[in-house]
Amino acid sequence: MLNTEERSTLAKLPEVTRPNVLELSRQLGVARNTAQARLDRLQESGALTGFEPVLDLRALGYAVLAFTTLEIAQGSETGVMNGLAQIPEVLEVYKVTGPGDLLCRIVATTNEHLHTVLELVLATPGIRRTTTALALTSPVVRMHPACEAAMRLTVPE
Repeated sequence: MLNTEERSTLAKLPEVTRPNVLELSRQLGVARNTAQARLDRLQESGALTGFEPVLDLRALGYAVLAFTTLEIAQGSETGVMNGLAQIPEVLEVYKVTGPGDLLCRIVATTNEHLHTVLELVLATPGIRRTTTALALTSPVVRMHPACEAAMRLTVPE
């Protein structure tokens, strides 16, 4: 587990983590201002939304990763979303097609902790049913191939 200093540092990282523009300009072979202007344009266009650190959830104590599909009552989406946002272990929520309405990425320290988190999820008004699958490993985690493929797309001027 993390000590107090490590936790406070981790909490501030999303606010201060930024790429080293000088190093980026060297790698691209362009002036520093050019690299900065490109980053600014990527942010303004919405293609680049942040510079958050990549965290190893296991190193933070979250040994269990689960994907939970939620079936919700019609008209309860806003309340459900607000309720799920109050549960720190719910990392992401997606509206999906198929047998469920929402897909959540949830972390926990143990299976018992996951049970507690799922009980909190089920206690959220508007949730009718959940189905949970545990992630055993994550053999493919990447963004670069999609970025490279996007560069080959024809962009209208």
